[in-house]
Amino acid sequence: MKKKLLTILGILALGASVLAHGDVELGPHGGRILEFSKNESLHGEVTLKANEFHITLLDKDMKAVVLAGQELTATSGDRTKPEKLAVEKKDGVFVVPVVKAGEWVIFQFREHAKAKPITARLQYDLTVCGGCKKPEWLCKCASKENKSGK
Repeated sequence: MKKKLLTILGILALGASVLAHGDVELGPHGGRILEFSKNESLHGEVTLKANEFHITLLDKDMKAVVLAGQELTATSGDRTKPEKLAVEKKDGVFVVPVVKAGEWVIFQFREHAKAKPITARLQYDLTVCGGCKKPEWLCKCASKENKSGK
């Protein structure tokens, strides 16, 4: 019985360590890339500036896209009582207030008012990665390992 329990705990610990480093892609400004399209033609790069998330729209070539009729909503907080975050367009980017460490932010992006929303999720995990010394939400150590076949 003890051996089975230790085996199960070991498997859970291994699973948690694998999930800690998702396949993270970083953009041209060092921010986290979120997918804002079904065909990878539009992305959002999330950076942190002045205690706010700045989301820059990028095309498939990672070049900035001009904000026009696009819409973004953001939600965070407890699942039982989610909180809608204020989203502004400022200086060519979407600006969203930063959330508490460890919280998830759910973004819903629309290319125009009548478009179906694309949902992207980001966990604002400030735990420092032992490999690259960056916060986990900006760590891509596992991505490098996966691509090099390690």
